[in-house]
Amino acid sequence: MLTEQNAGCFRVLVCVSGGGTNLQAILDAKAAGRLENAEIVRVISNKAGAFALERASKAGIEGVCVSPKDFPDRAAFHSAFLAAVDEAKPDLIVLAGFLVVLPEEMISRYRNRIINIHPSLIPSFCGTGYYGLKVHEAVLARGAKITGATVHFVDEGTDTGPIIMQKAVVVQEKDTPEVLQRRVMEEAEWILLPQVIELIAAGRVKVEDGRVSVM
Repeated sequence: MLTEQNAGCFRVLVCVSGGGTNLQAILDAKAAGRLENAEIVRVISNKAGAFALERASKAGIEGVCVSPKDFPDRAAFHSAFLAAVDEAKPDLIVLAGFLVVLPEEMISRYRNRIINIHPSLIPSFCGTGYYGLKVHEAVLARGAKITGATVHFVDEGTDTGPIIMQKAVVVQEKDTPEVLQRRVMEEAEWILLPQVIELIAAGRVKVEDGRVSVM
């Protein structure tokens, strides 16, 4: 199996930079009973004013800010960030709109225990420079008919880790980037992310030779 569960709950740490809509989807899934095997134990943001921290507080979850602005260099920030991660003792780390390049030590330490959600069908419209609204602008500029979202494990590349699940969303003729972004969230991201977390927490996800199988 991917990882053994702790004697208690399966501990999930969520990292987010902004408003936390994907975090809210996870919290809503937990409240609705769709995350039976997982507990969200901490939320980390790299921005002190991120609304995601308020969402965490309202849900009774510890929120922590580790901002690069508070450290003299990137190495010091990475050290503090990794310490905040380790302190939570996570079984799974979820990047839910986290716009920070992870230190390689963290990726190595938590191999196949970090997942990310990307707002396109990887390998299309992904990699360096493709994030947030930029993804949807590129989809429309290219004239793509289908887009969607992808949940994948994180490796040392950018959006290159093993794909766990994907969900397609139809591009409509009158879409703007903002309208398409919202539809991808509602029809794909907010559905996929809690579903994948529950599958992993239940021990139903396995990685072999860079490919994911769901049992």
